[in-house]
Amino acid sequence: MTKFSPAAQAVLDAAFTLADNLDRDVTETEIIAAALRAAVNQVIPADALYARSCCEFVGELSRKELLAIADELEN
Repeated sequence: MTKFSPAAQAVLDAAFTLADNLDRDVTETEIIAAALRAAVNQVIPADALYARSCCEFVGELSRKELLAIADELEN
């Protein structure tokens, strides 16, 4: 079995455990959205955005744009 980093494992877990938390079939786009959200949380955690520097602004903007993609995939 392949060993993944904690970040990669979190993304993989999000993709494969989504169906376990719902009482219905899960679409491919919902699985992708769950994996994307997990990846965003690993790369740009919400609690890491606090200093208000230009780098923080770029991180916040990137996070919002990626989460908007996940929202679109879920809807």
